[in-house]
Amino acid sequence: EAHLVESGGGSVQVGGSLRLSCVFSGFAFDDFAVGWFRQAPGKEREVVSCVLNNDGNSYYAEPAKDRFSISYNWHKKTVDLQMNGLRPDDTAVYYCAAELRSKISACVGNPADNIFYWGKGTLVLVSS
Repeated sequence: EAHLVESGGGSVQVGGSLRLSCVFSGFAFDDFAVGWFRQAPGKEREVVSCVLNNDGNSYYAEPAKDRFSISYNWHKKTVDLQMNGLRPDDTAVYYCAAELRSKISACVGNPADNIFYWGKGTLVLVSS
């Protein structure tokens, strides 16, 4: 059974930083891209950043470029998201997710319909 467990969310002021961590298990990570999605109130779930393969090639959505950094450790089965320069529009529930590499779609910016596994999410609240 697959498990993805997020941690590191919380409240922060504008311009602050948070580091989200995801520990995953129960699936063959060589077959999956693993990354972070978010869902703000009243909005669709959207990709933030994904690690696409074992070489560490990664995708960043436009709002995450230059502010967020994804890192991974395949041995420890972790994927972390360092978020700097947080803004109020970064407020959302952040989800760790895994998508089949052979059917990559959501992890490169398309709607999050093909995600195979989801974590339960962690709330990030950015206040001014």
